[in-house]
Amino acid sequence: MPGPDPHDDTSRDYERFEKEQLAQDRDAIGVDTADVDDATAQRLVSDLVDADVVTPVPEDQVLVHEPSGTAFDSSTQLAVFHRGWTADRDADAEGE
Repeated sequence: MPGPDPHDDTSRDYERFEKEQLAQDRDAIGVDTADVDDATAQRLVSDLVDADVVTPVPEDQVLVHEPSGTAFDSSTQLAVFHRGWTADRDADAEGE
């Protein structure tokens, strides 16, 4: 009895489709951080300091993101991190 016709095998198509769907899902829940300029970062960090989410440590010249315990020496890095961190927590909450 002959084996399956290799031209009828669609398993590779299915795998490729599945990978594309997973990539689209990740993109859909992703956060665009490219729009964080210095002024936006300064405002966000200031708001986070007021909300006790970020603690400035002047002697070390860092900003500590309290919920994660991560320290940053750049307000832009902190702002981008916080946006991603918040989006991840929101995605986890939706998945529960």
